[in-house]
Amino acid sequence: MPVTVRACGAARTVTGLSLLFETPRTRFLVDCGMFQGPKTLKALNWEPFPYDPRSIAAVLLTHAHIDHSGLLPKLVKDGFRGHIHATASTVDLCSVMLPDSGHVQEMEVDHLNRRNRRRGRAPVEPIYTAADAGAAIQSFRPVPMDRWIALDALPGVRARWWNAGHMLGSASIELEFAEEDGAPTRILVSGDLGPDCTVFHHDPEGPQGVDHVFCESTYGDEDKPCVGHEERRARLEAFVKDAVHPDGALLIPAFAVERTQEICWDLVTLMQSGRIPQAPIFVDSPLAIRATEIFLDHAAELDHGTDVRRALRSPLLHQTETGEQSRQIATVEGFHIIIAGSGMCDAGRIRHHLKRWLWAPEATVLLTGYQAEGTLGRLLQEGKREVRIQGEPIHVAAQIRQIRDYSGHADAVELAAWLRARGPVAGGVFLVHGEEPAMQALAQRVVSEGIAREDQVIMPVLDDRYLLPRGGAPVRQEVTRRRSDPASAGHPDWHNARAALLLGIDEAIEKAPDAAARDRLMGALRRALDAA
Repeated sequence: MPVTVRACGAARTVTGLSLLFETPRTRFLVDCGMFQGPKTLKALNWEPFPYDPRSIAAVLLTHAHIDHSGLLPKLVKDGFRGHIHATASTVDLCSVMLPDSGHVQEMEVDHLNRRNRRRGRAPVEPIYTAADAGAAIQSFRPVPMDRWIALDALPGVRARWWNAGHMLGSASIELEFAEEDGAPTRILVSGDLGPDCTVFHHDPEGPQGVDHVFCESTYGDEDKPCVGHEERRARLEAFVKDAVHPDGALLIPAFAVERTQEICWDLVTLMQSGRIPQAPIFVDSPLAIRATEIFLDHAAELDHGTDVRRALRSPLLHQTETGEQSRQIATVEGFHIIIAGSGMCDAGRIRHHLKRWLWAPEATVLLTGYQAEGTLGRLLQEGKREVRIQGEPIHVAAQIRQIRDYSGHADAVELAAWLRARGPVAGGVFLVHGEEPAMQALAQRVVSEGIAREDQVIMPVLDDRYLLPRGGAPVRQEVTRRRSDPASAGHPDWHNARAALLLGIDEAIEKAPDAAARDRLMGALRRALDAA
């Protein structure tokens, strides 16, 4: 039975993972993620799917993160009528994460449309609404971990979910496609893989001897030392002590699911033991608040579950769910800590806290996760001294720090070890979910360590399609329709360049020594525009 795959997302980027598998009898998706990062990349979320959603028989979901699940409501809205299969924990998390995603989109589109009206531009519609997401949740069906299942919607296919060690409920998905002439074609999709030193989860697992494997490569160019929990907590202690200022604040942009819960656990433990001063900790994220309740419900699945449950119930944590409660944080006097989404600073409530504090030298921003190219978090990480938030230029005087020990992703050494354990891989090793330098570095490592030959390693671009034969090399096939600019969509785009240009113009005008110099500068800019 011939099997093909199409890379519908996370092709040379770290967001939007989606793989379309097709046989003569069925077609289905593994993941249906939202594109995040530069506006050019996010624009793909509004484009039609490169297939008819009504033709998709089912979706198999690795985990709940929005870059893997975030376009499922759009899929249902556009006609998908099958079931979405995921672990029970993933189903519970998606039940809060997807409606929250829809709500955020409604708010952001409302804000954008107010700006568009002032500029005389046409209004836009959200990709989907919270109600659309609620409708999509009705399509979810829980599956067990570590057990083969056969689905009526997928004749000739069976699937098995393996622990991926990345977050609550995360899994790699093993696929078997029946063949009439013998053994099945075996394919493994890694999803996101957790590091060896994760606190909550066991190490990633998986089968051996597959025909083809799709492996994430987020940190494919890094060899991060394994940091134990106590060492990580000590580093956080040092960052907090450095950040303490009687009139300041520590802002922690954090992913709402798992990252926020880990950080809260560590902060509460450090405060209760007297290692850092006690201060209010504001969890300013409705999603994180609801996700915390799911973590408490599933605490038995986590390592240290009892300790986590106790810490997340601490009165040191102040949960601010409503917009009014969030705004009231600005009236707090004295040092305090704010944990808010999003982790890359490109959405959510963290942005209004950054607008309030970025210009203040008594504030500290502590980045705790991966920052994709083109996001505000990446600009801060790179040391930019001027940024724009919702069109407003902000001078960066706050201290920008980063702690990398909360990463939920395996590094290059761990990814290579996971691939080696899956061997021998007879066909292709597809590297996805990574920026190109990380993918290139991981490809070189995989070849140099003898895990796969150079001709086996494939780094697809968006909408590439491959035939996946049993025991043989993948065969690239022609694609009649591709979406916009897949080669550069994941990199900083003209929106980023425009923002940098406007900031540069503002700075040059402000620094002009006198009125005459200012007039000359503005005259030169006007002449350049007129000549364009």
